[in-house]
Amino acid sequence: MRVSATAKYLRHSTRKTRLVTRAIVGLPLEQASAMLRFMPQGAARDVAKVLDSAAANAENNHDLARDDLVVVQATADEGPTIKRIRPRAQGRAFAIHKPMTHVTVVLENKEA
Repeated sequence: MRVSATAKYLRHSTRKTRLVTRAIVGLPLEQASAMLRFMPQGAARDVAKVLDSAAANAENNHDLARDDLVVVQATADEGPTIKRIRPRAQGRAFAIHKPMTHVTVVLENKEA
């Protein structure tokens, strides 16, 4: 049985978040959680929260054991971009783009 959790509108760039999500695919839950805890990337903290949420969904909604869960899919999709303007010299304006990301983590039972 597949169980998932999603976090939307996270304030990290999608490209940097994908580095984190690709590192945990295929790992058991405890190993993925430990790996995220010691990653230097800022997005690792948010991905860890999504992973914990997916594990809680599996335990509470589907009565699955935490020890049997494996990360089968972790995606970081592009969200909307906040656009701001930075005033510059001589009346010019430079654009500032603040990207957002939607993160989804899917867990599955080892036996399934």
